[in-house]
Amino acid sequence: MGKKILLVGLGRQGKAALFDLVKCGDVSRIVVADSQPDLQTYLKRYSSQKVSGRSLDAADETSLSVLMRDADLVVEALPGSFALPLGRLAAECGVSLVSSMYYLNPGEQDQEKIESMKQQIRAIDRRAKEKGITILTEFGLDPGIDLVLAARAIHEVDNVEELYMYGAGFPGPNAGTNPLKYKFSWSTLGVMRAYRRPAKIISRGRAVTIDATRVFEPGIYHTLGVEGIGSPMECYPNGDSVHYAELFGIRNSVKEMGRYTCRLPGHCAFWDTAVKCGFLDEGPLHVGDAAVSPLEFTAALLSSKKQFHYADDEEDMTFLRVEVRGTRDGKRTRVMYQLIDTRDFETGFTSMQRTVGFTMSLGARLILEGKLKKSGLLTPLDVPYESVIPALERHNIRVTREEIPWS
Repeated sequence: MGKKILLVGLGRQGKAALFDLVKCGDVSRIVVADSQPDLQTYLKRYSSQKVSGRSLDAADETSLSVLMRDADLVVEALPGSFALPLGRLAAECGVSLVSSMYYLNPGEQDQEKIESMKQQIRAIDRRAKEKGITILTEFGLDPGIDLVLAARAIHEVDNVEELYMYGAGFPGPNAGTNPLKYKFSWSTLGVMRAYRRPAKIISRGRAVTIDATRVFEPGIYHTLGVEGIGSPMECYPNGDSVHYAELFGIRNSVKEMGRYTCRLPGHCAFWDTAVKCGFLDEGPLHVGDAAVSPLEFTAALLSSKKQFHYADDEEDMTFLRVEVRGTRDGKRTRVMYQLIDTRDFETGFTSMQRTVGFTMSLGARLILEGKLKKSGLLTPLDVPYESVIPALERHNIRVTREEIPWS
């Protein structure tokens, strides 16, 4: 008998994941839970014998737990604030789950909240192991594919001295038409919150924290030229490189390391000004009788403007690069993996939908097929390169590899 999947969230990435999961022969039933008013209308494009919808608020854990207990696997495609609660709920229900989101919010600065999240994460891992299920997190583009590529590159050298990781989603040549030269291919609010994260890099072997108000400053971001992009990109530090250095097991050897997000020229100057002016502050601002978060207001304003969204005939691009510099057999070596992907106009899916949604659906397949042997809370570091990249290439999502001497 075929497997039953519960897909929670039918946003951009959820739609791509559904498209791919419908084609999985081992799946007999997919239940899609979402609060969108047009849910049933959208699902009419699929056979009602395989796909059905349930109108549901993701905060309704009682109703969600009923659906989870009736599923063999959950694909969570919701905004980041829902990720940890749904992971906890899945562990309690004893059902495996795939998510593209972080469970430890990299933007959180309150130490009590950070410790609380860590305790919840440990509890999820412990409960999942007791139940013999798999909770696979951070399994999208960035984080996701980038971590799979980094793990591969690291194991191709004997000693890692430098590691640089780049991720980007940006308009293609016919779409960068607004003042920001940027359009939203995922949650506008999620992008704004990512712009308010501090970053940690490793420089000369030491951990360096960059305040969230400084990540867009000249001298903090750098420019990267990539053949096939058509424009140099501004790369600003994003995320906690120290955390990943420890996960990769290279913290004692790596001297330089950074994770960077890339945007088209001019982006950093605009957001450096906006951040310093307080447009992305979280705390409420009183406007008349209303209390308004500047960050949420900015997200709502940009989201309301047609110029910041992709038209059906506009192309978006995604980019990943992982570069390891170190030694192998006594020789200084650079190993670089790179992905450049564009929108698929045949299906209509943007590149961001493809690289995140199809990666999540791949994670679901790997769990259902028993190819991930470990139970508990997993990350892309637990997923072999051979299980990921060849499968993505069947969607024409291609990765190249280059190795050259490092002088």
